Amino acid sequence: MNSTLLTFLTALIPLLVGFVYYNPKTFANIWMKEAGVEASKLQSGNMALIFGMTYVFSLMLSFFLQSMVIHQFHINSIVFNEPGFGDANSQVMMDVKSFMDKYGNNFRTFGHGALHGFISSVFVVLPVVGINALFERRSWKYILLHWGYWAITLVLMGGLICAYQTI
Repeated sequence: MNSTLLTFLTALIPLLVGFVYYNPKTFANIWMKEAGVEASKLQSGNMALIFGMTYVFSLMLSFFLQSMVIHQFHINSIVFNEPGFGDANSQVMMDVKSFMDKYGNNFRTFGHGALHGFISSVFVVLPVVGINALFERRSWKYILLHWGYWAITLVLMGGLICAYQTI
């Protein structure tokens, strides 16, 4: 699939997962209680701005996840400063092509990307949410609730990016 299109599509995942995860039939009531948010407050604010910025942040996340879940993404960064980089007829680019022809599809599955998405949720999201929550005097339930959302979101994003993005 086209890399740009996939980036824009996977950026929708946080919104879609959030629609289900923070729905009143799932975790909305627990979240509102733990966050100290009243339902009336959720009706205020510029929803177009909130959803628009959520999508922009999700685009940033989708773009960043490419380098986390696709190992082959890094080969160009290794040889970027080599003479001839970018010239298809140069030795360095022929080496890159040869490497990608041989190993370009290794670890390119949904499951592998999902694993890296989960690992990212544990080693990036959980500490960030946890640190903020500790200083805000939030509960462990609050921390685990938000980490759960991001774990599901990053598993789906990582899996789709790894399995379907062309590099």
